[in-house]
Amino acid sequence: MWVEAQAALVRTSNVPASGESVDLLAAAGRVLSEFVTADRDIPPFPRSTRDGYAVRSTDLSQLPATLEVIGEIKAGEKLDRIPRNIGRGQTASIMTGAPVPASADAVVMVEYSSRHNSQDGTQVEITRSVVPGENIVARGAEAREDARVLDRGVRLNAAAVALAASVGKSRLQVYKRPRVAVLTTGDEIVGVDATAGPTQIRNSNSYSLAAQIREAGGEAVLLPVAPDELRGLRRLIEEGLKSDLLLMTGGVSMGRYDLVEQALSEMHAEFFFTGAKIQPGRPVVFGKCGAGAPFDRLRAGSARERPGTYFFGLPGNPVSTMVTFELFARPILEALAGESPRNLIFSMRS
Repeated sequence: MWVEAQAALVRTSNVPASGESVDLLAAAGRVLSEFVTADRDIPPFPRSTRDGYAVRSTDLSQLPATLEVIGEIKAGEKLDRIPRNIGRGQTASIMTGAPVPASADAVVMVEYSSRHNSQDGTQVEITRSVVPGENIVARGAEAREDARVLDRGVRLNAAAVALAASVGKSRLQVYKRPRVAVLTTGDEIVGVDATAGPTQIRNSNSYSLAAQIREAGGEAVLLPVAPDELRGLRRLIEEGLKSDLLLMTGGVSMGRYDLVEQALSEMHAEFFFTGAKIQPGRPVVFGKCGAGAPFDRLRAGSARERPGTYFFGLPGNPVSTMVTFELFARPILEALAGESPRNLIFSMRS
C-alpha cells in the first residue's frame, strides 16, 4: 500500500497551472512559469574580484617587482577612461567590480603591494606573484547572452530574484497560487475563539493546514466545521470542490460517524487509495471528484474534459494531519502551484 500510494501521487503530480505577470518583488516565493534568459553576457566585461593592481603576470616572475602605475580603474568606469594598453613594467590600480583592461591578465591584491612616488611618477612594489586569470571573472563566465538562467517551474528564492534583476526582469510570469479548501469534520470541534465544553476541542487542524498550504505555495480557504451528519457534510464537500484542491480532516476512520468516504462515494468520487501503512496517519484517503470542477486549468482552446478536483481525507489527530499533509498533499499542491516534480521522500522500516 505504501508503494501504491507513492505511485498514485506521482501519476497525478503533473498538473497544468495558469500564469500571471507580477512585479519582481511580488514574485518572491512564487513558481516561475517562463524561462528567463540573459540579456547580455554576465559579467559583461572581465571583472576584478579584488582591490589591487591589474598586471601582466609575466612582470612578476622575479620578486619584489616594481611597476609604473599609469592609471586607476573604478567600478562603473567609462570605457574611454580605462587604460587600453598596460605595457611591460606597467600596472593600473583597480577596484573590486571594475573592468580589467584587455592587456592585463591578472589582479594582485592590494595587500601585497606598497606604493610610493618617484621622480618619474608613481610606482608600486609588489611582493607576490599571480597566475593568469587570478582574481578576475572572465566575461560571460556566469552566463552568455541568451543563455537560460532560470528554468520554468522553479520556486523563486532570494538568489533567483537577484538573478532575474541582474538580467533586467522587472516583472516575471509566475503560476497562480492554487486555492485549497480546508474542511474539518466532527461534532466535537468548535472554533478557536469559542468556549469549549468538557467534551469539545478547538479547531487547530484548519489553522495548521492553512500554514502548511501557504508554505507550499497555495492559498487556504477555510470552510465551516462539518457536522457528523451526511447531508451537511456533503454540502460542505461540494463547496470545497469549487477550489483547486480539497483537504478534509477527520471522518476517514472506521467509526460509526466517520462519514467522509460515504459522502464521497455517493458523489461518485474516484479513490486512488484509502489508507496507508504508516504511523501516524494510516487512515488517509486520496482521490478526485466532480468532473468539470475548476481545478483543472486547461490551456485556451482545449476541448479535453476536465477531470475533476483532487481531494485528501486526512486523519483528525493534529500530528497525523500535519504528517500526512507533508507526505501526500504537499507534492500535489506544489504541482498545482506549477513547481517542477520532485522525488518524494519516504523513510521505510523493514
